[in-house]
Amino acid sequence: MHPRLHAVLAEPRVSPAPSRLWRDWAVIAVLTPATLVEGALRPDLPWRVGCVVVALALLPTILWRRTRPLAMVVIAFGGTTVAPFVLPGDPCQLFTASFLVLLVYALLRWGSGRDAVIGSFFVVAKVTAAGVVGSIDGGELVAGFAVMFAAATLGVAIRFRAAARLRELDRVKLLERERLARDLHDTVAHHVSAMAIRAQAGIAVSASQPHAAVEALRTIEAEASRALAEMRAMVRVLRHDQPADREPHPQVADIGRLAGQFRTGPSVEVDLRGDLDDLAPGVGSALYRLAQESVTNARRHARHATRIEVSVAADDTSVRLRVSDDGEAGAAGPTGSPGFGLTGMKERADLLGGTCQAGPDPGRGWTVTAVLPRQGVGA
Repeated sequence: MHPRLHAVLAEPRVSPAPSRLWRDWAVIAVLTPATLVEGALRPDLPWRVGCVVVALALLPTILWRRTRPLAMVVIAFGGTTVAPFVLPGDPCQLFTASFLVLLVYALLRWGSGRDAVIGSFFVVAKVTAAGVVGSIDGGELVAGFAVMFAAATLGVAIRFRAAARLRELDRVKLLERERLARDLHDTVAHHVSAMAIRAQAGIAVSASQPHAAVEALRTIEAEASRALAEMRAMVRVLRHDQPADREPHPQVADIGRLAGQFRTGPSVEVDLRGDLDDLAPGVGSALYRLAQESVTNARRHARHATRIEVSVAADDTSVRLRVSDDGEAGAAGPTGSPGFGLTGMKERADLLGGTCQAGPDPGRGWTVTAVLPRQGVGA
C-alpha cells in the first residue's frame, strides 16, 4: 500500500465530536416545511410525492452527521443513488435537498480517513448516477462534482485548522507546566541548598558538641545533597540543560513592584490584604506570574485605559487575585483571540488546584480573577 494512502486510511476520527445541537433542530424545522412547499408548488417534478417523501425521510441524517458521518452519507447518498432507478423522479432535484452538502462536509470534518474514502465513493456514485439517468445534464454534472469537492475541501481545511489550534493549546499548557515546574524546583532547591549549608556549618563547629549532633548533621547534609541531586536530574529535561537559579522566585509581596514598574501608559495600583506570609512558595510565585501577565496584557490590549487595579486578598483557606482595567468597551480582551495567554494562566491555576477566569466588565474594561488554595494542590 502506498505510504500516503496508508496515512489517509490511518487518520483517526475527530474526538470528541459534538452531538446534536439546537442548530440541527433549527435546520430541520426550516427544511421540513420548505420541502413540503417546494413539492406542492414545483410543476416540473416527475413524481413530487415520492421526491418529497424521500427528502423528508433523509432529513434526520443531519442530526447524526457529526457522530456517525459515514453511516449518514451511506444512507443519504446510497438512497438517492438508488431512487432514480426505482422511482419516476430523483429526490435530489428538490432545491431543499441541498442539505446533503452538509453530510459531505461533516464526513471530511469529523470522520476517519477510512470513513472519508468509503463515503467519497458513495458521493461520486450518486453524482454519476444522476448523470446516467438523465436527471442532470453535462454542465450540472460538472457543477455537482464541484460543489461536493468544495464541501469536502472546506471540511478538510477546518479539520486541520482545528487540529492546529488544539496542538497550539497543548503546547501552551505544556509550556505553562514547564514554567511552574521551574518555579517549584528553584524554590525548593533554594531551601534545600540552605539546609545543606546549615548542616555544613554545624559540622564545622561540631568539636564542642556531642557526637550525636555531629551524626545528625552529617545525615542532614547527605539527605539534602541527595535530594537536590535527584531534583536536578528529574527536571533537567524540562529546563533544557539550563542551570538552576539559586535565588527565590518572585512572591506575592513582589506584586507591589508592578505599581512602579511602568513610567508610561495606564497607572498600576496594587492592594494587598490579608495574611500573605505563609503561602506555599508555588502559590505565591503563581500569583505573581498571573498578576504580571494580566497587567502586561491589559497595557498591551486595553484601548484608552487609564488605570489598572491589582488586588490580592487572602483568607484562611484561599487567596484571591483580581486584575481589572478601565479600557474602552468592545476592545479586544487582554489575552486576545483565540486566548492562548489565558489558556496558560488557567493551566497554571488548575495545576495548583485553583481557578482563573477572564472576561469583559458590564460597562467598560476587562477583569481577570484567580482563586488559589493557600497551600496549593499536588505541589
